[in-house]
Amino acid sequence: MAEIKDPENTVIITLKDGEVVIELLADVAPKHAERMKTLARAKAYDNVAFHRVIDGFMAQTGDVANGNMENNFNLRRAGTGGSDLPDLPAEFSKLPHDRGTLGAARSQNPNSANSQFFINFKDNHFLNGQYTVYGRVIAGMEHVDKITRGEPPQTPDRMITVRVAADVA
Repeated sequence: MAEIKDPENTVIITLKDGEVVIELLADVAPKHAERMKTLARAKAYDNVAFHRVIDGFMAQTGDVANGNMENNFNLRRAGTGGSDLPDLPAEFSKLPHDRGTLGAARSQNPNSANSQFFINFKDNHFLNGQYTVYGRVIAGMEHVDKITRGEPPQTPDRMITVRVAADVA
């Protein structure tokens, strides 16, 4: 387990293979970090599918409107929804999209990020300056690497739970 320096800005995602510890970069992207904590505390991310997982690129999840449905019809719509909260303005920075970084998924509109995010499987620097980086995996990247691939995967992996470290006893 990684050393957690700031439990209030660390989230723990439980996957089928183990826990992924993510350090939120609240100093770089405060609105995005706060949104992830708000949704984690509301348990909105629990049982949400990884609906778009591209080998050698990234794993996308966080569609709290469509991604926690069990039937495939709704899962095919995963990626089109967000939360009931308003969209977030882009918080672009000089941080690169390196392996293990968390990026805010969005539509063509840079200010349309809401609840969805992706974890980079490798350095994806072509995304730099176009998508908000707001976290990085500090432990458990080997579990991210095992997420089932597909768009959507036939039997998608899910975030079992997502918790703010400060709330975990």
